[in-house]
Formats: sequence, structure tokens, C-alpha cells
Amino acid sequence: MTMGERIKKAREAKGYSQTELAHLLGYKSRSSINKIETQGRDIPRSSIVEFSKVLGVTPSYLMGWDEEDKKDNEPIDSNATILPQDNVHIIPIYESVSAGFGAYADDYVVGYMPLYIVNEEEAKNTMCIVVSGDSMYPKIENGDKIQVLRQDWAEDGQVVVALIDGENGVVKKIKYSDDKITLVSFNPEYQPREFVGAERDRIRILGIVKTVIKSL
Repeated sequence: MTMGERIKKAREAKGYSQTELAHLLGYKSRSSINKIETQGRDIPRSSIVEFSKVLGVTPSYLMGWDEEDKKDNEPIDSNATILPQDNVHIIPIYESVSAGFGAYADDYVVGYMPLYIVNEEEAKNTMCIVVSGDSMYPKIENGDKIQVLRQDWAEDGQVVVALIDGENGVVKKIKYSDDKITLVSFNPEYQPREFVGAERDRIRILGIVKTVIKSL
């Protein structure tokens, strides 16, 4: 089922005409809704949450991410916790550290993911990155996604995304001691990297890792 078909199904379930839905979403005419439903016209990422709110469905449903796990007529688990949709944000997934924190170009976005984030400011500064390599194994494996909060500082012991010499993007645990910064890998096969004195300026913290999203 395409996104347009899911929108149509949800619209009809709510009893809205295309004209009514267009009005609720701020479109000038029903033709825009018709094109989305029948011609597969893409919806801007910023509009997916608005569509989901008006239609009473989740962003995951509109994006089609839950189709493999849930049949159309499967009842909702009565014990499930329903999270407020106001706090569900569509977060971009970048293909690498350098791509995500460099140009921010859409060309580097490999997908989107709905995440529940209460703080609006934090949501604006959140992104996901696909990790490559095994230096952080077993906690972070090759192909895992990490949820990153963009900020230029970190506390001792946090897992960070950092640039070395402005080019080499890494995911490491950061340690501070006296006049030294140490970047530590979870995988013992990789030796810690120490930056002493003026060498500390080679390190630029880009964000802290909040969550690891495993791929099955």
C-alpha cells in the first residue's frame, strides 16, 4: 500500500471528503489531496506529522513502517501505551557522521524515523546516523542507527560523535583527565586515542549519542 492509499483509507475512515481534508491541512483545493492519493505525490517531511494528527493515525502508519508487523484488521493491544502524537517527530537518518554534520544536504538522507521526543528544542537538534565499522562493538554494531543530540560539549564518560582534525568523524566514549582527552572504543581490539595539551583542539564534539537503534 502506498502512502497515498494509506492517506485515502484514513481519510475515509474519518469521514472526510478530499475538500474537507484539504481545508483542515491548509491546502487551497482538493486537487492537491487527490494528487497525493492517486498519483503518489510526495508529502514534505514537515507535513507528515500534521497529516497524522488530522487523520488520527501515527506517522509510522503513513510512512508504511508498521505494515510488516501489523495486519490491517489486527486489534490494538489493550495493554499498549499510546504516546501523545504531539511529541512524535519525524527525524532524518543520515548515511554517515560526515554527511550528517557537514552539508546537511538532502542527498545524504537515507530515510526518516518517527521518534518520541518531549522537548521541542531537543527534537529540532536530533538526528539519526547509520554507523559503519565495529570499533564500538558489541554495544553499537555495524549498520545500527544512533540517535544523536547535536551539541558541542559532553560530560566525562558519554558516547559522542566527534570530528578529528575537522575531517575524520568518529563515534567514541570520551574521557577527560588533567590535560588530556581520550577517545575510547568499546571493542578492545581498538586502542584508545589520547590527545594531550594543544592536541585537544583537534577534537570537535558534534553531539552525544542518546539511543542505539538496533537492526534485526
